[in-house]
Amino acid sequence: MRYLIVRTDIRPVETPSMESVWADGKSVRDERTTPEPRRQTVLAQDRAAALDLARALSAMGSVRSGRQRVKIIRVGDPRTWQARDLHPLPDEAR
Repeated sequence: MRYLIVRTDIRPVETPSMESVWADGKSVRDERTTPEPRRQTVLAQDRAAALDLARALSAMGSVRSGRQRVKIIRVGDPRTWQARDLHPLPDEAR
């Protein structure tokens, strides 16, 4: 299994917009539509290496002070991917 370790900036959120989003029951930040700006990315081949790299990046001053964050994303093993996973067929073609 492969892992992507990402160090990103934390986007500031204004208090009025945060209150209105919470009132609607939604999330304040949606990484799928507007991801945080990346500062550094590293690829690890196993979970232990990913955790070690994340700990090292978390020791940086900007992360410790709360201006940046470290995320570990499991990206899987490309050898196990199948063609249908990469290009799924439309429902009517199945």
